[in-house]
Amino acid sequence: MSSGRTGSSERTAVVVGGNRTPFAKARGSYARDSTLDLLTAALDGLVARFGLAGTRVGEVAAGAVLKHGTLLNLTREAVLGSALAPDTPAVDLQQACGTGLEAAIYLSNKIRLGQLDSGIAGGADSISDTPLEAGAGLQRVLMRYAAARTTQAKLAALAELRPRDLVPVAPQVAEPRTGLSMGESQVLTTARWGITRAAQDEYALGSHRKLTTAWEAGFFDDLVTPHRGVTRDESLRPDTSLEKLAALPIVFGKGPGGTMTAGNSSPLNDGAALVLLAEEQWARDRHLPVLARIVDAEVASVDFVSGAEGLLMAPVRAVPRLLARHGLALQDFDLYEIHEAFAATVLSHLAAWADETYCRDTLGLPGALGTIDPEKLNVTGSSLAAGHPFAATGGRIVATLAKLLAARGPGARGLISICAAGGQGVAAILEAI
Repeated sequence: MSSGRTGSSERTAVVVGGNRTPFAKARGSYARDSTLDLLTAALDGLVARFGLAGTRVGEVAAGAVLKHGTLLNLTREAVLGSALAPDTPAVDLQQACGTGLEAAIYLSNKIRLGQLDSGIAGGADSISDTPLEAGAGLQRVLMRYAAARTTQAKLAALAELRPRDLVPVAPQVAEPRTGLSMGESQVLTTARWGITRAAQDEYALGSHRKLTTAWEAGFFDDLVTPHRGVTRDESLRPDTSLEKLAALPIVFGKGPGGTMTAGNSSPLNDGAALVLLAEEQWARDRHLPVLARIVDAEVASVDFVSGAEGLLMAPVRAVPRLLARHGLALQDFDLYEIHEAFAATVLSHLAAWADETYCRDTLGLPGALGTIDPEKLNVTGSSLAAGHPFAATGGRIVATLAKLLAARGPGARGLISICAAGGQGVAAILEAI
């Protein structure tokens, strides 16, 4: 089952299926698991689901946003710790919250080019395994100590150490060029588009209700493998209500006009998600499922530093470029998966696409891109309810959408849109075969 055929024409990259861990609350059930542990667990679950033990897959591409500096080869280490053949190649990719989708795009392009017949894409992240670094002061002292050749020189180096130098440095939660966190950045966009607290809470409630329904219907039975006794996403709140959401305090943009709470923001989680990709005929020859093909993708970025655009608005630009390449309208899809970084993020994107002036003046379109049917959006819930282990979100979304499209039958078309730190965004089109 290894990769082998190259150079053939009209090759199609398809989603065979996916696997993920249930997403756990940060510093909770997976507190003792490393990011590598989680990625390996998701990988072994995928291998078991599709009978790939001992198989050399063409390539595994995955990544993590929060990765220890000592773990330079995360994905390869996961492969070596899994049931896959040890000669399976692997590569680390990282594009913040777009990592999982970008990995799927990377491998699907290789499959279409004939460089691979199969691949596994996704990502993992663990807030519980957040890497801590030595501060600049401690680094300087340790470097001088290591370079010292005499006891006196070593003691002189250590004498420069100050108590403040011993405080570890955690990864920044703020954008380096603005000093604003993702939530604080979204506050500006939320205000710009006039997204109300009520609209955000209502949207968040819908995400929890839809995910609850999907779990109860068994939708995730062939997409999730229990881990550490966790069988469902821990951030899911089946009993939440508008009244409970409305009672939560403001956490971003505090003040009289604040609208963003923990309830309408995606939570911090630990987890991993992967998808199995293959050339269509390769999958059919091995009697594997063929859920949907990856049609095309687009990556965009925005100038959020100057304030010209919101940090999380890049998908708003990626989507119309992608649609134009295929002669499609925003309404030409059966399903939409928009990453729910915040309820306000999704609502801001929808508002921007429906705004004629913005679409004309900012996106260079002849008019508004238009609206989409809310009944087709994130129909099994998304990040607000499932949680958001940064690099794992893309794999979760690709696998979910592919299964949904396959159930609707050949020709069913879906659109994915994921915002990412650094003012970036990734969009992709999937179509059932």
